[in-house]
Amino acid sequence: MAGTLPLALGKLGVEVKIMMPRYRGLPGAPKKLSKNVSVYFVENEAYFNRATLYGNEHGDYLDNLKRFSFFCREALRLTKEMGFRPDIVHANDWQTALLPVILKTRFSHDPFFKKIKTLLTVHNLAYQGHFAHRLYPELALDESLFSVDGFEFYGKINLLKAGLLYADAISTVSPTYAKEIQTREYGFGLEGVIRKRSKDLSGILNGIDTEVWNPAKDKCIKKPFTPNRLKGKEACKADLQKTLGLPVDADVPVLGMVTRLAEQKGLDLLSEISDALFSKKVQFILLGEGDGAYHTTFKNVSKRHPKNTAIRLGFNAPQAHKIYAGSDFFLMPSYFEPCGLGQMISLRCGTLPIVRRTGGLADTVIDADEDPKTGNGFVFKERNPEAFLKGIERALLAFRDKERFSRLQKNGMKADFSWKKSAGEYKNLYKRVCGL
Repeated sequence: MAGTLPLALGKLGVEVKIMMPRYRGLPGAPKKLSKNVSVYFVENEAYFNRATLYGNEHGDYLDNLKRFSFFCREALRLTKEMGFRPDIVHANDWQTALLPVILKTRFSHDPFFKKIKTLLTVHNLAYQGHFAHRLYPELALDESLFSVDGFEFYGKINLLKAGLLYADAISTVSPTYAKEIQTREYGFGLEGVIRKRSKDLSGILNGIDTEVWNPAKDKCIKKPFTPNRLKGKEACKADLQKTLGLPVDADVPVLGMVTRLAEQKGLDLLSEISDALFSKKVQFILLGEGDGAYHTTFKNVSKRHPKNTAIRLGFNAPQAHKIYAGSDFFLMPSYFEPCGLGQMISLRCGTLPIVRRTGGLADTVIDADEDPKTGNGFVFKERNPEAFLKGIERALLAFRDKERFSRLQKNGMKADFSWKKSAGEYKNLYKRVCGL
């Protein structure tokens, strides 16, 4: 989002300054990305020059509260130092949720910051920034803010909660997710806070970088293709099968998956149906890394079904491009999905998504059986393996009808998931928040 939304906003005439930590490998000097967009880096060798961003194999970094409270304070200090007084500060997730709090409390009497408005975007409510109460002094804020109307959450610090309470406006990354997080099922304990702020809540769908994900120009795939010239996709499928050691067969449907291996992604549903599914005439390709338990699960799946599965643990960007372009279907049985980019990328590549009806998946995938005219994928509702398997079986049935399958592919490829529309919605939201 930080890499693509600002550029789209810049084209709409919005002046954007991106503030981010100088993580390992990033340049130190400010960089101008376009006419209206520049990026600045907050430096701290001890805090940000690390192999990974938020934690390692042992869990979250123990000093994350220090790291990101420092980042928030320093980002505001640099803003003032450069003399750039923004109309609005757009904060994202728990790592920057302190910004609205600092502006409304510690900096509230500073004339430079006094009129600045704030927007906090929640990308995934499951991650809230919980810390022990004993660490509160690291925030350098008044002790009175540790209360039910501030940081306190079951005796702990909750950075996201405080940000939600202090921000002038809140957004999420899809309209459906904005509704879901007001319920107990999806609220992760903050549903009451979200409902309290519901009048200030908007759901704006994320976009994708349509230049990076463009099968007509993608250098990572075997042959280019477009909605009206799908022949190249057949070559991409054959290349994918060959590259991953699967039998090259155009008549065998390929089910692809590029994902973080986490419970949220509905991997338990896939595990439960794996033997029933992979006994069919299908091929399955997985690229992902994450929870060690799922690494073990899918290694075992591969051992049981070596002839028609290709499991690649880790991440390889060129290989991801090949999977999106060369698969026939893309699996996303997520328990919850705030926005989801995988289904948008797969649609862009003529690969039909099979998804659970939740969050951004519900906002972007139209079930082909419910709406034969505009359908672009297959959607199931219930959070159980049987419903997922039925969704896949419906998709496999469509695969056998080549004319119908081609029509569904074209429907998906013609959808507009660029940032242009979303950037316009954000610009309008900024103006409303600022009273412009």
